[in-house]
Amino acid sequence: MPETRLKVVLLEKSPHPTAMTATAARTCYSANEPAVIAARWAQRPDDMRRTVNRVRAAGHHSTLEHNIYVFGISGLSRAATHQLVRHRHLQFDQQSQRYMAFKDADFPYIKPRRLTALPEMSARFDRLMREIGETYQALLAAGLPSEDARFVLPNAAASQLIVSGNARAWYEFLTLRTCNMAQWEIREMAFEVLRILKREDPVLFADAGATCVRGYCREPDGPRCPRYIAVAKSQLDAAAKAGVWLAERNAAKARRIGQSPSADDES
Repeated sequence: MPETRLKVVLLEKSPHPTAMTATAARTCYSANEPAVIAARWAQRPDDMRRTVNRVRAAGHHSTLEHNIYVFGISGLSRAATHQLVRHRHLQFDQQSQRYMAFKDADFPYIKPRRLTALPEMSARFDRLMREIGETYQALLAAGLPSEDARFVLPNAAASQLIVSGNARAWYEFLTLRTCNMAQWEIREMAFEVLRILKREDPVLFADAGATCVRGYCREPDGPRCPRYIAVAKSQLDAAAKAGVWLAERNAAKARRIGQSPSADDES
């Protein structure tokens, strides 16, 4: 009976998401037709990136919605998929346990990694999965349809899905599910998605991730989160360096003013 692992693959995406987002943003404030705006980005890529950075930082995320990303996800437990499908702005098609019967008491499952530190409990977990598989197979052999036999399958049973959504929906998913407060399995999936999206479209997803990436935390225990503490410390260090730079700049300016010749000296 195979223990399996998560796999996330980008299957399809919009062809020019940065340009499309910039076009949508500029259309809101321009007298030019959208086709004219879209044609300009080939000659003005820096302006395109600045436009996207500006609207993204301002929270004008409706401009992201014109871009679609489709992922194939396998090796995710039913415990995690129950969480995933609550993100209602994403679209899902999931492997059916009703129409697909596992053969020879053999169903893939996910085992929490924390069990590796507990060898006896890990072995007990595996025995339980084997017993469930054997019971499942016995029910099928007795003539029970798979839609009824599946009732014995556990939350640990692995599933696979097609998940699609626009860039804004993925952005909001990543905000919630890459947070340290998220359950470990869906957080692992979210980081796989995040890595792919940042690689594919670094401008669009430059600050995607948990809110601490953007400098704040809205979780009740945020101030005690090691990740948020690291972000806050980085911000404080940056502020201290900026203060030193500003003080040196002002001191240099004061010296230049003090050294400049007066009108009396010139006469």
